[in-house]
Amino acid sequence: MHVMVATDGSKQSLAAAQQFMSFADVAKVEQVSVVAVISPLATVPFANELGGDRPDDPTRLSFREEANAAAGVVAAEFEGWGVPVVHRRILSGSPAAQIVKAAAEHRADLIVVASGSGGLSETILLGATAQRVQHSAPCPVLVTRPKR
Repeated sequence: MHVMVATDGSKQSLAAAQQFMSFADVAKVEQVSVVAVISPLATVPFANELGGDRPDDPTRLSFREEANAAAGVVAAEFEGWGVPVVHRRILSGSPAAQIVKAAAEHRADLIVVASGSGGLSETILLGATAQRVQHSAPCPVLVTRPKR
């Protein structure tokens, strides 16, 4: 099984990856892809709450670098799990459309996304985007919600 995990740099998207790992049968998961999407039309194109490799000077931040750092944090969750992260992609465009397109291109068997609870993540991936992914995905979608 090929699992695609979408991140918008939110803590909820990291929790979605962790929640998936908590119940998935590692013997059935062959590979993982991590996808982050920069949305050029959003108020905040990418809001990284996960940290990762960041420049010391905040004026040197770029949305692509922030997305790459967030994807790296999510990919690192899978290192000790025994399943290789075969793709780590930073895409640009409509988050839902890009996630669905990437899932089709990489023949994903499952997409993992987080959904709603407010914060920075709602502006980019959560809520409406998770719903759009569910309706358009070429495979099953696991939508996780953070614990209250």
